[in-house]
Amino acid sequence: MTSPVRQSPLHDRHESLRAKFSRFGGWDMPLEYAGGGVLKEHAAVREGVGVFDVTHLGKVSVRGPGAADFLNRCLTNDLDRIGTGQAQYTMCCDDATGGVVDDLIAYRFGDDDVFLVPNAANTAGLLDRLQQAAPPLVTVLGQHQDYVVLAVQGPGSPAALAALGLPNDHDYMRFQVARFEGADVTVCRTGYTGERGYELIAPNAAAPALWDALIAADVRPCGLGARDTLRTEMGYALHGQDLSPSITPVMARSGWAVGWKKERFWGKEALEQEKAGGARRTMWGLEALDRAIPRPHMIVLRQGVPAGEVTSGTFSPTRRLGIALALLQEDYDWHEGVEVEVDVRGRRAPMKVVKPPFVANHTR
Repeated sequence: MTSPVRQSPLHDRHESLRAKFSRFGGWDMPLEYAGGGVLKEHAAVREGVGVFDVTHLGKVSVRGPGAADFLNRCLTNDLDRIGTGQAQYTMCCDDATGGVVDDLIAYRFGDDDVFLVPNAANTAGLLDRLQQAAPPLVTVLGQHQDYVVLAVQGPGSPAALAALGLPNDHDYMRFQVARFEGADVTVCRTGYTGERGYELIAPNAAAPALWDALIAADVRPCGLGARDTLRTEMGYALHGQDLSPSITPVMARSGWAVGWKKERFWGKEALEQEKAGGARRTMWGLEALDRAIPRPHMIVLRQGVPAGEVTSGTFSPTRRLGIALALLQEDYDWHEGVEVEVDVRGRRAPMKVVKPPFVANHTR
């Protein structure tokens, strides 16, 4: 049996804006809106402010005595590096291989209360792993359909939140809880676009009023098509493409999100061995030298020999050229400026190796 397709509590709002929908992790979510499209929505975030409905992202509450300590024994990053009111990017890795089961954001409300936002398709698997490993007094509760998540992104985002009476002057990766229309809204200074932005987590009942207020404040609705072009320009990884059970944090250059000095976490031994011996593949960026647009799974060639594979690829609206993230085999001496070819539907398109991001980062 197939699981029913889920919808955001804002689905009717998206329909009224004539959104084009697509499936994301079992959810029917807006890809782009009529009168906008990916290019205009992308530009709105780089130059002004846009809002994405990302309610398909998972929500997991971990509570009880020592909840943060328990998670710190499971997830890669070191939760002790942050305190109450801070959020942290982290990963759940397979204990045997070190491959990435999921990447997620952890909100530390306290030592005994941590809220997790994983990827939609991986929420059930992460929930199961944590529930099986949790000590008796720690409760791991799935709340995937209880909250709406809105990402308000762009240089105009502080003014947009101020218009709603929501906090907007806290530091990067910090969050505050504020009241809006009688509901608690968690406002975190984070995002997936490379621009200054916030992610708002609110109960479903508050979603329509929150969305309507943002639209009334001249925030442009943006779909997940623009979200993908924005994150690719920043070199941000997408699970299922740039991270996966077969792609480790070491391969993906995400070792900065690993607490190497921690005594334990899932995958620690495998990752330490890989780090010491060198990864078989390493993530690099590619920039097209002609009009070609690289796409996932296209083969990268060096001197005519297969040397890697594109994991994410798109047209960069900001740079006006094709860009990609690619896993390149460590049999070669890779460095910026090396020229390669990508097999684009049978044509060998010239590209050069670079280090992302492809555009300047303004998150902080």
